[in-house]
Parts: sequence; C-alpha cells; structure tokens
Amino acid sequence: MELRMEPRLANPALLLPEAMQALMSLGAAAKQDNGVPALTLNLIYLRVSQINGCSVCVDMHARTLRQIGETEERMVALAAWRDAPYFTAAERAAFAFAEAATRLADRPDPVPDDIWFEAAQHYDEKALAALTLNVAVINLWNRLNVPTRQIAGQWLKSAEAKKWQADHAAATR
Repeated sequence: MELRMEPRLANPALLLPEAMQALMSLGAAAKQDNGVPALTLNLIYLRVSQINGCSVCVDMHARTLRQIGETEERMVALAAWRDAPYFTAAERAAFAFAEAATRLADRPDPVPDDIWFEAAQHYDEKALAALTLNVAVINLWNRLNVPTRQIAGQWLKSAEAKKWQADHAAATR
C-alpha cells in the first residue's frame, strides 16, 4: 500500500482556533523561566518526535535547533544518545525521563524511580514540572499530527507557523 503524502484533515488545532490558542499558551507557559535550558527542551522535542514518528515536529525542531546554534553532530547522535559522548549528565537525565514519559505503555512502571531520581539530581521541583509539561505538550502535538498525516514543511508556510517561529525564536534567546 502506497502512503499518500497529503493530510487526512487540516491540523485539528487549526480547525478549532480556541484549541490552538490554549495549546500555544500552554506551550509558552511551560517554557517560561523554568530552570531547563532552551537547548535541552528543544532536544527533547526532537527526540520525542523521533520516537512518535512525527515528521512535522522532527522537521520543525531540527530547524529550531539549527537556528539556536545546535551542532549537526549532536542532532544526528540524539537518537542514540546513550552511546554518544556529546551530551551532559543533565541532558541525559532529561532524555531518559522524556523517553519514559513518552513510552508509557512499554513497561509496568512507566517512569521508574531510578529515572525520576536521576532527573531530580539535575533539576529542581520547578524544572521537573517544566520537563513533565514540555514532554506532555510535544506528545500532544505529535498525537495531533501523526494520525491526521500532517506533512513536514507544510505547516511552516502558514501564518500560525510564522507567528510561532517569531515567538519561539524570541523565547529561545
């Protein structure tokens, strides 16, 4: 069966403008002054989107990472972060947490204590809350994009994307 490269439906959040506003507000609140570096959050967005197979978010967050100065070396190695020497202990703890919180059905204890406590060694309570919210938000976007077959690169052409890019670029500086 050949996969057709066209969306099944416009992005649900675009069809329900109040939902889009709520999602954008939640995303912005989760990023504000939270104790987690913007670079780490953007790497998490990319990693979670890789796991979920969301081409829109993989494309978007790889672009964002390049814009804020991330190296190709680290972006390419992100899918194999456990075996790559390029990441800090704090980043590794955040990646392990993000992966566990994304793959909830993969094990009886979805986010085991060792993963939680390792993250808590690097992030205070507010930062852990921000990590949790940011992982939830990117998973939500992935779950809107994947079932409706949103196309990588297409959203970036929309007025909403241009506003998001401007707001996001300002927030990551």
